[in-house]
Amino acid sequence: MNRRFLIARTLASLALALSAATGMAADAIQPIEGDWIAKDFKFSTGDVMPELRLHYTTLGDPGNDAVLILHGTAGSGTGMLAANFGGELFGPGQPLDASRYFIILPDALGTGKSARPSDGLRAKFPNYNYDDMVTAQYRLLTEHLKVKHLRVIIGNSMGGMQTWMWAEKYPGMMDVAVPMASLPSAMGGRNWMLRRMLTESIRNDPEWMGGNYTKQPRSLQFASVFFNAATIGGNQGLYKIAPTSARADALLKERLTGPFPGDANDQLYQWESSRDYDPSKGLEQIRATLLAINSSDDERNPPELGILDREIKRVRNGRVLLIPGSPDTFGHGTTGNARFWKKELAEVLQTAPRLP
Repeated sequence: MNRRFLIARTLASLALALSAATGMAADAIQPIEGDWIAKDFKFSTGDVMPELRLHYTTLGDPGNDAVLILHGTAGSGTGMLAANFGGELFGPGQPLDASRYFIILPDALGTGKSARPSDGLRAKFPNYNYDDMVTAQYRLLTEHLKVKHLRVIIGNSMGGMQTWMWAEKYPGMMDVAVPMASLPSAMGGRNWMLRRMLTESIRNDPEWMGGNYTKQPRSLQFASVFFNAATIGGNQGLYKIAPTSARADALLKERLTGPFPGDANDQLYQWESSRDYDPSKGLEQIRATLLAINSSDDERNPPELGILDREIKRVRNGRVLLIPGSPDTFGHGTTGNARFWKKELAEVLQTAPRLP
């Protein structure tokens, strides 16, 4: 089924559900997309873009408590409206009921409909990092949406790493922080090595042509499928759907030959933007109630490293929810399914104090 159709159907279903529950007109509670231009945006490299486009989606009344939700690498804000995420959270009576919260879903710098290399600059686009992405999100909220405080910020994967950064960089901005599928430590080990293999596969493809390709380099889809097979899905989860070589071959063929909408420059920049990520030095600065959610079968953030158990002790109001692996979990993809943790989210929202 077409991905755009799935997103549109999810948006329509969510809007109708909210309308029925609240008695509001459908057009008052439908997701709203918008763009804002950040003037004279300065990157960590020192580069300045006179105009930086930032795209976003919102749900609900701006007068309600604000919620910021950050997506993963190669994702977008509208992706968080999918049935397995927004469908579990934003509906009537759910933990982030859009009739009670103002939900903000930005497209991160370099992704979705925000400014990105494929807009025209290609490999001349500034080499942004996660700090630049967080700065762009902060400017969008404070300068354009006029949001002064967040009840909660939730991020998954890349968004989870950026949630750690938000909680440190703007410690008084949110009451609750929920970083998921992430660790508060520098990139390293298998996670970084496989990211480098993905990006080097693109750079070393003759079809990439230094970023000036006329068609998408064939290495992009192959390297992405390889990366995802190695770092997402979970051992039990993948075995459940591909228990024989024939089933595994069929799954790989589907992934290798199916439509692949990504752009090589965009994805190269997105994966490399994590190169200097390391929030480990500022964990004591976090004031928000923090609930870190990971899964025990997360290939990119394996709990046996002991990093999260060690570092969470430095967060004054921090605790960990570790989702057990099973044939029904998805490794690094587990936290993208809110059914595994929405109960704990609801509990922390009920009990977390509001910061002055």
